[in-house]
Amino acid sequence: MKTAFKSLALALTTSLLMHTAGGALPVMLDDQPLPSLAPLVSAASPAVVSIATRGKVEAPRNPLADDPFFQRFFGTPQQRQREVRSAGSGVIIDAISGYILTNHHVIEHANEIEIKFADKRSLKATVVGSDPGTDIAVLQVEDTNKLVQMPLGNSEQVEVGDFVVAIGNPFGLSHTVTSGIVSALGRTGLSQDGYEDFIQTDASINPGNSGGALINLGGELIGINSAIFSGSGGNIGIGFAIPVNIAKSIMVQLIEHGEVQRGLLGVSISNFNAETAAALGIEDDVEGALVNEVVPDSAAESAGIAVSDIIIAVDNNKVTSASDLRTTIGLRRSGDAVRITLIRDGNKLTLNATLTQLDSTRQLAAAEVHPALAGAEFENYTGQDFSDTGVLVSSVEPRSPAAQRGLRSNDIITTLNRQRVNNIRELGELAADQNLLILGLRRGQRNLLLQIR
Repeated sequence: MKTAFKSLALALTTSLLMHTAGGALPVMLDDQPLPSLAPLVSAASPAVVSIATRGKVEAPRNPLADDPFFQRFFGTPQQRQREVRSAGSGVIIDAISGYILTNHHVIEHANEIEIKFADKRSLKATVVGSDPGTDIAVLQVEDTNKLVQMPLGNSEQVEVGDFVVAIGNPFGLSHTVTSGIVSALGRTGLSQDGYEDFIQTDASINPGNSGGALINLGGELIGINSAIFSGSGGNIGIGFAIPVNIAKSIMVQLIEHGEVQRGLLGVSISNFNAETAAALGIEDDVEGALVNEVVPDSAAESAGIAVSDIIIAVDNNKVTSASDLRTTIGLRRSGDAVRITLIRDGNKLTLNATLTQLDSTRQLAAAEVHPALAGAEFENYTGQDFSDTGVLVSSVEPRSPAAQRGLRSNDIITTLNRQRVNNIRELGELAADQNLLILGLRRGQRNLLLQIR
């Protein structure tokens, strides 16, 4: 046992000494070098920045404001806004162009973004693009003088037990460094609607670390710190980082297009496990995603995927659940060719599919749908189950016709005059020439009807 620990200490010392910056001499004890992360941190810290944002969000209002009796006598009150400030972290990934990688939730409501560097400089930044699905955003600063970028690693090579270092801005304490190991890989289930494949680590991650760097002992970025599991809001040794390979793929699309052109297979799915197999009288001991519906004219239909197929792999990568398939497909680009391995009637098949584009990021002014909805912005909505579709109200201008009629940001329109609505096109067709709109809405955990004349 002692020999194993001595070998581990020697390997760690050797790795750290290989990254000693500027020829600095290591600390010695009895003519033996002491392991230290200082050289590694010294080289990596200049590429990590602190992010401070200011913005406005809609202030909560009295629940009575939504009561039809209240609105009858007092009208619909104007939605108020309040100023919010937040702090987070970021990583410089292109010093020449001034690109900085961070989390979407760090800059989600920002009107002003200030970047603070390790050398105490401060610069204003603009948003190049942001993707809520993966919680990745790319910022840019104009003054690229003296910027230091961080080399990107390969998260596919990360293994449980690898030593890692987290650098960020927890609680506003800039360039705080913590260390630990990779605790687990492929973690999911933190967000219902996100695309997840997290690296779990016990390196201390706290509020403000979001968007910061998780690096290996080679000084390479392997993850963007994103979330923690905590009942108190502080670190309990369970933190999560977005693998750099996912972040890099999203980053390239945001820089090229300003948005993510996410791939769509076109199936409604559910989990397939032993319980499902028993209910369907299937003896195969497999896990995967059961195809409940194939969308007409979709990539799935073109590839020959059928209802009751069990998808077990994509490009030879195992699929164990519906959320697993959703994430795997959702992280691919539209136009990508994929190999779908499935089981049909007890036989294993491999089909080729070319993903189409998921159009959930396209916005449309609500006035184009109906004049009574002017002041709102709409997006096509697709939930975790691809059969969960509708129209998302992405924003509502204060004092606009839409706001005065009670429409709110993040409402999801599912029906119009008792007819199902799956997208903006259907909403516009159903609303044409209508004097009375009865909208079926999902607002948080509630379902309600909103009458608009």
